[in-house]
Amino acid sequence: MLRATLLPSVAVRAALLPSVAVRAALLLSLAVLAACAIGPQARDGFASYDFGLPRADKEANPRLQHDLVVAALTAPAWMDNTGIYYRLAYRDATRPQAYAQSRWVMPPAALLGQSLRASIARANKAAVFTPADGARADYTLRLELEEFSQVFDAADKSRAVVRLRASLIRNRGVVAQQAFSIERASATPDAEGGVRALIAASDEAGNALIDWLAANMKK
Repeated sequence: MLRATLLPSVAVRAALLPSVAVRAALLLSLAVLAACAIGPQARDGFASYDFGLPRADKEANPRLQHDLVVAALTAPAWMDNTGIYYRLAYRDATRPQAYAQSRWVMPPAALLGQSLRASIARANKAAVFTPADGARADYTLRLELEEFSQVFDAADKSRAVVRLRASLIRNRGVVAQQAFSIERASATPDAEGGVRALIAASDEAGNALIDWLAANMKK
């Protein structure tokens, strides 16, 4: 009698084993698939940009010959963040908007200021300082960033716009002032296209700034 009562429970357990194993295998498979989906998507879904690796070489024939203090680049308050901004000019150009899944690694004014200072240093036979260095120099350069955005003239057509104002100062007096406005077409109407075009426009602005400095920095 005892054997007769035990057999059914053993049979039930044996019948349950395959379904439990199948269920566990399914749960494990789902977990692996979820991990695969979440991992790459999380990494690929958000992008951070800077201006790329800086050049360390000096110009073969430096265009600048005088010590220069380059002050920190200033910018409007709405640019004081890491957003990559665009404007839909074909709808309302007065509304700067930021991409949701892309950003700069630091505010645009900091990135551009760093890039311009490095370009000036490469083109200068003399020294380039920041105000924090506490050094005395022949000239001081002050820069204001007025626009740094990707402008869409149509849904599939955009351009980078970089606008800044420079003031060259010597002995507390303004030697010269100049506004620079550079535009570069974006290869693609998206954040990456905007970033590439903004970097190219920034490089062009830096070159124009150095030429202007060379024409105005004279003893």
